[in-house]
Amino acid sequence: MRNEDEQEIRPPAPTFSLMGRDFSLPQSRAQRIALGVGLIVLGTFGFLPVLGFWMIPLGLLVLSYEFAGVRRLRRRAIVWWERRRQKKRSGARRRESQ
Repeated sequence: MRNEDEQEIRPPAPTFSLMGRDFSLPQSRAQRIALGVGLIVLGTFGFLPVLGFWMIPLGLLVLSYEFAGVRRLRRRAIVWWERRRQKKRSGARRRESQ
């Protein structure tokens, strides 16, 4: 029996930030996996209208919350991207000062 004062405590839904916006993922692990795999599969049909190759990295991003291997790839990509951005910024600053 559940008392009326007792509330079901659920952890917050997983979220990810993309281009400054926060997006929430489904609460269920199975739904997150299905969403990620579905995005990747539909992304392979990127030559069709509406569907696009942009769906593949988005599917990998969703799956990175479930699988360590995909998470490692995501982290490596983030580190690579940030180093690249810093290198471009420092190169632009050097050109401005000359």
